[in-house]
Amino acid sequence: MSLTTKETPSRETLKSMRRISQIGLVCFLAGLAAACGASRPTKYYALDAPATPAPASSTQIPVRLMVARISGSHLYRDDRLVYGSGPVQLGTYEYERWSEPPVDMLQDMLISSLRASGQYRSVSRVGSASRGDYVVRGHVDALDEIDKPSLAARFSFQLELFDPAAGNIVWSSSYAHDEPVQGKHVSDVVEALDRNVETGLQQLTAGLTQYLTSRSTQ
Repeated sequence: MSLTTKETPSRETLKSMRRISQIGLVCFLAGLAAACGASRPTKYYALDAPATPAPASSTQIPVRLMVARISGSHLYRDDRLVYGSGPVQLGTYEYERWSEPPVDMLQDMLISSLRASGQYRSVSRVGSASRGDYVVRGHVDALDEIDKPSLAARFSFQLELFDPAAGNIVWSSSYAHDEPVQGKHVSDVVEALDRNVETGLQQLTAGLTQYLTSRSTQ
């Protein structure tokens, strides 16, 4: 009859085994986190409503416009899409983002809308080498998703015309509308925002053109 003798692991061996187990657990958790992160890719959206050309006019307003960068809260200077949660609370999506900050997209769209009107001698961006007679300034109050009383895309915007020679604001107007969303996805909200922004900018720029037209004929 033979006896089998088991050796008791040394303290160093036990420490090494424990360390290997801990490293394995960390690697497993890291891999799990990476897998979870990969399942939620970030999606990017853009406001790209085309500017609608105005009917051709034989008269042009002898005015050069400079469009300043749009102002707004930090929510619209960031790239996260904003949603409303209740009457007073706003939140932001983590994985649904704009391709660039909304204030920059709105400035580009405003310039395009003014140029498409064909009514002005020139329309440039503030900071360019061009010089202008007036400065167009905008402020975005809302560009977000709301869910009460029903899902809608809210756009609220203020536009004003500043006269550098006089040193004051000579014209201002505002637009606010909740566009119904046809669908339940974020992409549907963005499409509704696109329509809303296009309509709002067309109305505001038409009012600005009307004011400058009447002023130039005085």
